[in-house]
Amino acid sequence: MMLENRPQEQIHILRVIDAAANRAREALRVVEDYVRFVLDDRHLTGRCKQLRHDLAAALGRISSEHRLAARETRTDVGTLLSTPSERRRQDTADVLATNFARLQEALRSLEEFSKLLDADLVAELEHLRYRSYTLGRAVEITRTSLRQLERARLYVLIDGRSSPEDFSELARALIGAGVHVIQLRDKRLGDRRLLERARLLRELTHQSNTLFIMNDRADLAALGRADGVHIGQEELSVKDARTVVGPEALVGVSIHSIEQARQAVLDGANYMGVGSTFPSGTKQFEQYPGVELLRAVAAEIRLPAFAIGGISHENLPKVLSAGFPRVAAGGVITTADDPAAAARQMLAMLGSSTS
Repeated sequence: MMLENRPQEQIHILRVIDAAANRAREALRVVEDYVRFVLDDRHLTGRCKQLRHDLAAALGRISSEHRLAARETRTDVGTLLSTPSERRRQDTADVLATNFARLQEALRSLEEFSKLLDADLVAELEHLRYRSYTLGRAVEITRTSLRQLERARLYVLIDGRSSPEDFSELARALIGAGVHVIQLRDKRLGDRRLLERARLLRELTHQSNTLFIMNDRADLAALGRADGVHIGQEELSVKDARTVVGPEALVGVSIHSIEQARQAVLDGANYMGVGSTFPSGTKQFEQYPGVELLRAVAAEIRLPAFAIGGISHENLPKVLSAGFPRVAAGGVITTADDPAAAARQMLAMLGSSTS
């Protein structure tokens, strides 16, 4: 479809659209190659591929014969213009960022000039542009979360204990044993006492290699200056939790199905707790997703994920064989006669695994 433009004006419009279409497709292919070969993420690779195919379908509304007739690369003044920065990249992350920017700029150019041709195409391109923003965030958060949690293998859940002294003793033992993440989870304590424990744990983990995560309570995570908050499927959304804790904090999500895992990636979560893998004394389910869910997530998603629910030294090999080198544990460590020794044993079992 072409509006009543003069032939020369038609050629100008088609040249812009042809160039922008080529840039968008090329940039999206580069992004897809990064997600496929650098992140090795099947879920996000599929999202890239679908976006690429949908873009091609949208562009099919414009005659390829007309686009090729308007194309004139040899006399294009832009082919002779370049800057030194365009000929080098710092690393693969720079390649990724540059091509996401190129993709979104090209989609915007397509959208604007398509307003002279086809209103329906404009709506399709606008939708594709917004999808590219969501995809860009998911890829970038996956990349940065993998870096932030690169060393994190053992994640231990603790309650507030009977007193601040008992709490400090347990936390110190776990930090000293080398536990990578400690989550404060307590449904019994009132808000004031829970915040006291949070601030105490912040003090104990400060300048250590152990991260402090607050369970459920984004407000107390912010007040206690936690490294992040963990939310369930029935608690705050990732968006709302992020609003409370800010852009630098980690937001983790409990996952009970592969569909929830895919959604968590698109929602902008930094990591997932996947389970419940085995029956535990903390939560009861009618059905346990089990090791099969671990295998499904490991095969498809690269966002850091911790197997959770009934993890013990005895069943840990099953978790590792499912492709999960990260685990979250609770009572098996905190109720042991020697929590530090129990933690070190599990760390040793996780030590040879890789993300």
